[in-house]
Amino acid sequence: MIGGHYTYAEVPLFNHIQELMGSSRNNYDKLGHFAQGFVPAIITREIILRKNVINGIRWQNFFIVCFTLAFSAFYELIEWWVALLSDEAADAFLGTQGYIWDTQSDMGLALLGSIIALISLRRYHNKQLSHIIQD
Repeated sequence: MIGGHYTYAEVPLFNHIQELMGSSRNNYDKLGHFAQGFVPAIITREIILRKNVINGIRWQNFFIVCFTLAFSAFYELIEWWVALLSDEAADAFLGTQGYIWDTQSDMGLALLGSIIALISLRRYHNKQLSHIIQD
């Protein structure tokens, strides 16, 4: 909601962080892309464990990370399609702020978010689902 109100490049809190860090860009969108990996990873893990779709923790984690990256890539494609259709509004929507590696870094942060979610929440998530799984 915040990014939609201000556009990603103009979120006030991140403008202050930008000034403190001496950065040339507002990185609010990077937080969003990290969350775009973190949240779907846990949701995907929940579905996999509840439905018992994939056996083996390594295969589960591999699939979860792949799904999260596919989700992130699809979002980047949507951004690109909107940019093609909206012409002058594209810069405000994309929020690249002149950074040529924006799409790749967005997907990299989604990857990082999914890995951190799996590492940091695994035990807590297993405890919540203890009636379904054995760790």
